Amino acid sequence: MRRLSILAIAFAMIAGAVSAQTPRESLLVLSKHDRTLAIVDPATLKVVAKMPVGDDPHEVIATADGKMAYVSNYGGGGAGALHTLAVIDLVNQKALAPIDLGALKGPHGLDFAEGKVWFTAEAAKVFGSVDPATGKVDFVLGSGQNRTHMIFVTQDLSRIFTSNIQSGTISVWEKVRPSLPSGPPQAQPTGGFPAEWTQFLVDVGAGSEGFDVSPDGKELWAANARAGTIAVVNIADKSVSRTINANVRGANRLKFTPDGKLVLVSSLGGADVTVLDTDLKEVVKRIPVGHGAAGIQMEPNGARAFVACTPDNYVAVIDLKTLAATGKIDAGGNPDGMAWAVLR
Repeated sequence: MRRLSILAIAFAMIAGAVSAQTPRESLLVLSKHDRTLAIVDPATLKVVAKMPVGDDPHEVIATADGKMAYVSNYGGGGAGALHTLAVIDLVNQKALAPIDLGALKGPHGLDFAEGKVWFTAEAAKVFGSVDPATGKVDFVLGSGQNRTHMIFVTQDLSRIFTSNIQSGTISVWEKVRPSLPSGPPQAQPTGGFPAEWTQFLVDVGAGSEGFDVSPDGKELWAANARAGTIAVVNIADKSVSRTINANVRGANRLKFTPDGKLVLVSSLGGADVTVLDTDLKEVVKRIPVGHGAAGIQMEPNGARAFVACTPDNYVAVIDLKTLAATGKIDAGGNPDGMAWAVLR
C-alpha cells in the first residue's frame, strides 16, 4: 500500500507539472534549437509549458488579451526564407494551425495593434498585417528597402516604424488623409476618405537593426550593428538629432525601460548589455550577462529586464534598480525572441 501511495503521489506531481495553468502574466521565450515557445512564470522563473512552433522561430508577440501568441518562422531573407507564422493558444497551451503568408517570405519582426498581427517579410521587402479572426493577410505595403527586419506599430495606428538593415535606414510611416480637391464640396464615401500611408526614410547608420520608440513617443533610438553607434531620431522632425558612439558593434536589440530613463542594448559579439542614460545620451554601465546577447524583454512594472544569451542557452535576468544580473532562466536551447503576455 505504501508503494502504491508513493507512486500515486509521484504521478500526481508529474501531472500537476504538465497541466500547470498559464499564469496571469507570463514571459514568453523562443528556443531556436528546440523550436519551441516556453511559457515562463515571472514569479518563479520556471517554465510552465512548452509548445512546438516550427522551423527557425525568431520573434514572438502576444495579443492584447494575452490569450494567443504568434511566432515568425524566418529562414533568412534569401532563397531559404520561410513564409509562416506559428499560432499558439496560451490558455490551453497548444499549437494551432500556422498562418501561411504565401509569397511574403522571410517574416521576422512582429507587433500587435488595433487587433491585428503586424509583421515584416524581409525577403519580400514589405510589411503587413494579419487578421487573427480569419488567419489571412489583410494589408501589405512595400518598403523598397533591403532587409526590412523589425517593426513597431503605435497603438493608435498613426505611425509604423521598420528597421532596414542593409539599407541602413529607419522607415517612418505616417497615416495621412488625402487632400480634398478644390471646387465645390463633394459627397464623401461612408466613413470618410480612406487614409494613405506615406514613408519617410531616415539614414541612421550601417547595420541598423534593433530599435525602440521612447515611452513618450518623441524619440526613436536605433542600434547600428556594423557602425557600433546608436542613432537618436527626433520623430516629429524625422531626422537624426544625435549619434552616440556607444561601441556596440554586433548590436542586436535595443529597448527602453518602461519609465524611459534608460536604454539597454544587447550585442551578439560581446558578453555585456550596454546601458545608456536617455537624458545624458551616454553609456553609464556595461552589465556582464553572457555571450551572444540577443532578445531583450522588459518587465512592464520596470523591475527587471530579461536578455536571451543565445549561445549560452539561458535567459539572463537583470535587476533594473541595481543594474546587475541576478539570475538565469533555462527555457530551451538557443533562446532569442521574447514577449510578455497578460491574460485579460
